[in-house]
Amino acid sequence: MKNVLFVCSQNRLRSPTAEQVFSTLADIEVLSAGLDRTCGNPLTAELVEWADIIFVMEQAHRNKLTRQFRESLRKARVIVLGIPDDYEFMDPELVRLLEARVPRFLS
Repeated sequence: MKNVLFVCSQNRLRSPTAEQVFSTLADIEVLSAGLDRTCGNPLTAELVEWADIIFVMEQAHRNKLTRQFRESLRKARVIVLGIPDDYEFMDPELVRLLEARVPRFLS
């Protein structure tokens, strides 16, 4: 079982969409979190340590993740998806982008 974590800034649109899209796949456990401390589900060191793969939406997220959680990033592979903050929750175009970019890293 792989532990997969999706991360964006606020954990309102992109990462919760990704969590929902991939939550039904077999052999993976999926969660999402946000990098901003004011978000409803902020990223923690425990979540980073739990993850085998962390998908971030933008390079800025990877930079912030690395700065804030360097010590916890020992095992997780971090993938930048290159998805800007231009989409609503479950936007069909966002879902299409996620379905095109994520699966190759899950096998």
